[in-house]
Amino acid sequence: MEVSKKHISVITACYNEEENVEALVKAVAIVFEKLPQYTYEHVFIDNCSSDKTVEILKRIIHTDKHVKVIVNARNYGHIRSPFYGIIQCKGDAVISLVADFQDPPEMIEQFLNKWEEGYKIVIGVKKKSKENPIMFAIRGTFYNLLRKMSDSGEQPVKNFTGFGLYDQKFISVIRTLDDPYPYFRGLITELGFDRYEIEYIQPKRAAGKTKNNFFTLYDMAMLGFTNHSKLPLRLSVFVGFFSAMVSFLVALGYLIYKLVFWNRFQVGAAPMVIGMFFFSSVQLFFIGIIGEYIGAIHTQVRKRPLVIEKERINFQD
Repeated sequence: MEVSKKHISVITACYNEEENVEALVKAVAIVFEKLPQYTYEHVFIDNCSSDKTVEILKRIIHTDKHVKVIVNARNYGHIRSPFYGIIQCKGDAVISLVADFQDPPEMIEQFLNKWEEGYKIVIGVKKKSKENPIMFAIRGTFYNLLRKMSDSGEQPVKNFTGFGLYDQKFISVIRTLDDPYPYFRGLITELGFDRYEIEYIQPKRAAGKTKNNFFTLYDMAMLGFTNHSKLPLRLSVFVGFFSAMVSFLVALGYLIYKLVFWNRFQVGAAPMVIGMFFFSSVQLFFIGIIGEYIGAIHTQVRKRPLVIEKERINFQD
C-alpha cells in the first residue's frame, strides 16, 4: 500500500510585489522538486496590490496548479493579512515566506528536517543581515528592550520576523484565537510549543522597495509592548511618585533658601518654566503610553474581521 505524502503549505503575504512573485514561485518549486516525499501548495494572500501582482499570479496559475491566491478587498495592513493567510492553510505544516527573498527559500528543507524530528515550530532567526546596519542595530535594541520588559515565559525571540515552519497543531490553536489584531511573533513563545531555531544571514531585498516605513515599524513595536508587558504602565506610577518627591524636595529647598536669604535671593521665572515643561513632557509621554494600551483595547472590543476576501483563485475545496 502506498503511503500518503505529507502536504506542505507555503504562505506568502504580498503587496505590490510584481518584481518578485514569479521568481519566488519558481524558487519554491525548485526546492520541492528535491523533496518528492511531500506534496505542496503555494498560497499567496495579496493585500489589494495596486500594481500587476495579482495579474501575474493569475497568469502563473494557468501553468502551475500548486499556486493559490487570496485577494483582499482592501489593504488590511502588515499584521492582519499575513496572519489570516496562515490560518487559511490546511497543510500538515505551514511555512511562512515573504515575497522579497529576504526569507531564503532554500531553508525550507532544513525546516522540514527539524519538523520530522518532532518540533512543532521551526523558525529562522537572523544572525546577521545585509540590510541597512543602522536598522538592524535599531531592531536588535528593540528586541532586547522588549525581552527585558516582557512577562516571564513570553519573551519574544530576538531577530525573528515570522519566517519559519508551523505544525498544523499550532495552526489549529491560533485559529481558535478571537484576536482581531494578533502579534504573531509573540504567539510562538506564549503558547509554548516545542521550538527549534535556525540562524541565518538575511539577504538584501531581491527587487523593488520595502513597504515598511516608520509607522508600520512603530505599529509592530507598540503591538509587542502592549501584548507582552505591563511594565510601561507600572513605570508611569514609579516615575510619577519619584517626580512628586523631587518636586517636593526642590520646593522645600527653595523655601528654606528664601527664608534664610530673604532679601538677596530672587527665585525668577526660569526654574518655574523649566520645571513646568519637564513635568508636562513626562505627563504627555505616559499619557501616550496609556493611549497605546487603550487603543489596543479598543481594537479588541470592536471585533472587526481580520480580512474580507475579494476573491479566491484555484482553491478546489
